[in-house]
Amino acid sequence: MEKDLAELDQKAQEPGFWDDAENSQLILQKSKSIRDKLEVLDRLVNDGEDLITLVELGLEEKDESVLEEVQISFDEVRNRYEKLRLQTLLKGEYDRNDAIFTLHAGAGGTEAMDWVEMLFRMFTRWAENNQFQTRVLDFLEGEEAGIKSVTVEVTGENAYGYLKSEKGVHRLVRISPFDSSGRRHTSFASMDVMPMLDDSIQIDINPEDIKMDVYRSSGAGGQHINKTSSAVRLTHIPTGIVVACQNERSQFQNKDTAMKMLYAKLLEIKEREQKEKISEIKGDQMEIAWGSQIRSYVFCPYTLVKDHRTGYEEGNIDKVMNGGIDEFISAYLSYMTRK
Repeated sequence: MEKDLAELDQKAQEPGFWDDAENSQLILQKSKSIRDKLEVLDRLVNDGEDLITLVELGLEEKDESVLEEVQISFDEVRNRYEKLRLQTLLKGEYDRNDAIFTLHAGAGGTEAMDWVEMLFRMFTRWAENNQFQTRVLDFLEGEEAGIKSVTVEVTGENAYGYLKSEKGVHRLVRISPFDSSGRRHTSFASMDVMPMLDDSIQIDINPEDIKMDVYRSSGAGGQHINKTSSAVRLTHIPTGIVVACQNERSQFQNKDTAMKMLYAKLLEIKEREQKEKISEIKGDQMEIAWGSQIRSYVFCPYTLVKDHRTGYEEGNIDKVMNGGIDEFISAYLSYMTRK
């Protein structure tokens, strides 16, 4: 990073640097981003050294009163270290981008729709805990309870880089609150994730390949959702990809957001350039049922959350359902780096 920063600073000193305003702004943004990261690293190193000094002083003086301070400082330094280590694993082209995720109920009926609502809460709590902003773009309520499907925009640096690890089928095992006999049920929900692209990325789409449907907005939106037929659903006929948005105030705004979602999907296809991969990229087309899950959440007869790709496990299920999934994300990113 220091080498890259030196090269960027040298470019900023060259004659005619400001002749291309757009390029010069890009260079300055990169410089600032690297400087910010180096400052975080420097503070972490200094605080780590101060902590070691405090430990050595306590040992030298045989002073156990510093133990509590050391433990608090150590936990704080370790958390910052883990966060920084995680960021170094984000090397994908779009990892820094905002993200859009969609949850769909799978096998399990009302139980699966309730599971979608639980996952929706888990992921929005995770976003909150990490200072990301969330906005519901599309929402379809379940007939009796829960949510059939929900699409959420997550805004903040590295949102896509983190959330891409959650793409796949999530399985729930618990005693169903909807079963008067108190039997154990297994339910499934799928999570699809894509990066939000900026306007600089263009993909040629034939307007004749897009079917647009408009419908009345519904679901969890309260007064801010327009009750006219302003919601938009776009279907890309050649691939069968479907995207929808209902959160904006006008049909035009909903169409604009839906088009951005469609661009992101099609970009993935364009980059892979393999037609047989289309069904894989369209995450919601995967069978949302037994045998295809990436992670299991067991509430009964014991409590355990297990990721089937990495083998990482967590017994504190309340922590996980309240957004504590950072360890699962870290394990996945580390696993993909080694793969």
